[in-house]
Formats: sequence, structure tokens, C-alpha cells
Amino acid sequence: MRFFVCENSKDLGKQAAKSGALKINQAIKEKGFANVILATGASQFDTLEALVKENVDWSKVTCFHLDEYVGISVTHKASFRKYLKERFEDKVKTLKAFNYVNGDAKDLNKELDRIGSLIKAVDIDVAFIGIGENGHLAFNDPPADFETESPYLVVDLDKKCRNQQVGEGWFDSINEVPKQAVSMGIRQIMKSKTIICAVPDSRKSEAVDMAINKEVSNLYPCTIMREHKDCYLITEYSSAAKVLGK
Repeated sequence: MRFFVCENSKDLGKQAAKSGALKINQAIKEKGFANVILATGASQFDTLEALVKENVDWSKVTCFHLDEYVGISVTHKASFRKYLKERFEDKVKTLKAFNYVNGDAKDLNKELDRIGSLIKAVDIDVAFIGIGENGHLAFNDPPADFETESPYLVVDLDKKCRNQQVGEGWFDSINEVPKQAVSMGIRQIMKSKTIICAVPDSRKSEAVDMAINKEVSNLYPCTIMREHKDCYLITEYSSAAKVLGK
């Protein structure tokens, strides 16, 4: 895992976008197309803002959705489908395809089979992800399932994770935050050829320290990234403060 510390969150976003775009363009050059995973949340604002400005032929790119709340409609302010459509898909316009997770599907098992079969049929070139305050990857809260081969699964959200969603302003109270989500599995994320993990904000300093210094364990889900062959952990001074001893 390669560790980067940027001056601020804007620079972090530019670095993450530039690094990811380089890999996407490399895939397009080699095989004519690319498959990409996109994350959401406040930590990805600057990365996505910079990514849509990169010189990429998006007509050759297919995107996959990392996670979504169970039971949330696409019109809800916290919907990650809404987030990605507004902050990414609508801005690049020529995107080949975006495979979203329908967390409010009437038959959730059928939805898991549908989206799972789509991602199992391809190789992922770049995964843009973040780390939760509790160290989760996607919505795989500790203790995360490091063994399942299911590309997507329904997971329970712990209290710290749900409080984070309130703190970021997606919900007005913890009682409004769903207790479950559809999440991409850890093994599926790790199958990506390149992982770009963008982690701004001082409230993530404990999680960044966890990713670098804790033993690799499902109690600290983000530590698994150290076993990936091409992973970039991109931070800024406030999020890296604990690692830097500040």
C-alpha cells in the first residue's frame, strides 16, 4: 500500500483523480474499455469533482456502485444512487453504463443476484473507495466478512457508522438511518486491479492510523488494503495527523 499526504482536501481530490484517471486510460489503451467502482460520502466530494474534469473517454467506461442503504428511495437525500448520478454521471454525460444497486428493490435477493452477476462477469480496473470512521470499507463494518465470495451482500450497520451518516448531514437523527445496507464484499473490492482510497478530514485520523498501524484483521477492515498489490492511500494533513504524530 502506498501512502500519500497532501496539503489539503482539494489537493487530495486532485491527486486521487489523477492517479485513478491514469489507470483508467491505461486500461482503455490496452483493451479498449475500463470498469470502475465509485464510492460516495463526504470523503469523495473532492475526488469526484476532480475526476469528472480528467481527460478520460467516458464512453468506454462502465461504473459499478459500491453500496446503498436498504429501503432508501433514489429520491432520498441520502441515496447514493442520487449522489452518484448528480455528482458524476450527469457531469460526464457520455458514460458507457452505470450499474447501480437498487437498495429499495422489492426482492432484495434478486437484486443481489442481478448486480452480482454483472460485476462477476468483468475485471475491475480501478476502485475509488474511502474509509469509515470505524475503519469500514464500503459498508463492511467490523467485524467484517473477509471470507465471503458474494460480490454484494446485506450487512448490518453499527452505531458508529450510523452516527457518521448523521454527522455528515445525510440524516437528521440516528433513528432515521437504516440499520442495513447492501455492500460490495471485501473480497470483491480486493479483486480490483488498482484501489484508490481517498481519506480527507480530521475525523478520519484514527481510521488512517488504523489502516497503517493495526494488525491485518476483520476487526479493522481497512487493514486488508495492505495486502493489495496496487493500493494508494491518499490523505491530507488533518486525516494523517495521528500517523504523523501531530
